[in-house]
Amino acid sequence: MLREIQGTAKEPGMHRRWFHDDDFDVFLWETPSGEVTRFQVCYGIGPDERALVWHQHAGLFHDGASGSPAPTFDLARFEEAALGLPRTIRNIVKRPIREYIEGRLQAAARRRHFRREIWQNMPAA
Repeated sequence: MLREIQGTAKEPGMHRRWFHDDDFDVFLWETPSGEVTRFQVCYGIGPDERALVWHQHAGLFHDGASGSPAPTFDLARFEEAALGLPRTIRNIVKRPIREYIEGRLQAAARRRHFRREIWQNMPAA
């Protein structure tokens, strides 16, 4: 089950949050009023890491998906892990991912390989 990691790096005008378990990392960007403007759901390991990335203005992307064949996204496992997210966040994150996995939402592949930002490489406690 996803658990929140405290102490993420600060970003001007945004509150960043990080949730982690053995299979997924979920990174969120929220406005001071709590509106989620972007999220990343990372899965896979090392060079096979992928990320479903949603941005409120640009839509959904599947970063790393155009690289070598790699792990498929396990929706059932993610939905189980997502029970650890606050309900509002869980609903915001699950909707576009479910629509994408079910083929009802298109997602472009922006980057051949997903790369975490430096602040996202901190070891999870």
